[in-house]
Amino acid sequence: MKIFDMHVHAKNTVPNPERLLSQLSEAGVWGCSVISNRPYEMSPETGSDFETRLAEILNWTRGYEDRLIPILWIHPDEEGILDKISTAAGTGVAAFKIICNNFYVGENKCMDLLEKISALDKPVMFHSGILWDGAPSSAYNRPANWEALLELNGLRFSLAHCSWPWIDECIAVYGKFLNALTTGKSVEMFVDLTPGTPEIYREELFRKLFTVGYDVPNNIMYGTDCRTDNYRAEWTKKWLAIDTALFDKFDIPQKMREKIFYKNFMRFLGRSNEEITRFIPLPDSQTLWIPALEK
Repeated sequence: MKIFDMHVHAKNTVPNPERLLSQLSEAGVWGCSVISNRPYEMSPETGSDFETRLAEILNWTRGYEDRLIPILWIHPDEEGILDKISTAAGTGVAAFKIICNNFYVGENKCMDLLEKISALDKPVMFHSGILWDGAPSSAYNRPANWEALLELNGLRFSLAHCSWPWIDECIAVYGKFLNALTTGKSVEMFVDLTPGTPEIYREELFRKLFTVGYDVPNNIMYGTDCRTDNYRAEWTKKWLAIDTALFDKFDIPQKMREKIFYKNFMRFLGRSNEEITRFIPLPDSQTLWIPALEK
């Protein structure tokens, strides 16, 4: 089974894609995203300017575009951000990363750039949940804030860490986006399973996600939050073992595991033509994701 890690950070390091691919193989992982360093506008101490970030991820992924996917981290306060988004998309950037560190996702400055990204048919990866940055910023990352995106038809976005510790709220928001399909909306939410949920909470997360009754098979993606300069193979194998054991416990079919580990991220990126059938949430149903797999 092909495993793709959709949540890996470059952190402004010297590109060495061959070493990264070797470490991925050691972990049993076929490929990964390469998320650029954070913008200067988010962190003047550790951030990089647009040109540096763009060059960083392109140098990491050039020649390996099927296995290493360039993701550009952006911030709405960057000067000329709308033009920069177009420039990045033209170079082959596959998706964008945003962390709401000092703004709400529904603010006009953020919604404007999301409209631009959607028009370019690119997806957006968001942080969601508690934010460990030494600042009072977690309120910006409550998953219910993302209801503002209901008006952005055609946008594909993901919430990382299933918004831990607000996993119930994240799952409920996902259900709301499914229900919005009945009103003609076409925005699509994905859930990023990257740890952020400490191990003691992992089983609780999986139990709720897989038994809530919502149509989840096509919108869950796998990640680790590792780094490109030293991809931690042993740590990744540990989490793969933990999650595989939980998949077994909750009788997650092989077809669904293939989606979680690879196929859903390809569809998120727009690299898959797979057609899916949606099942709108119903009260007290815990099996809707099973017929979704059979379509």
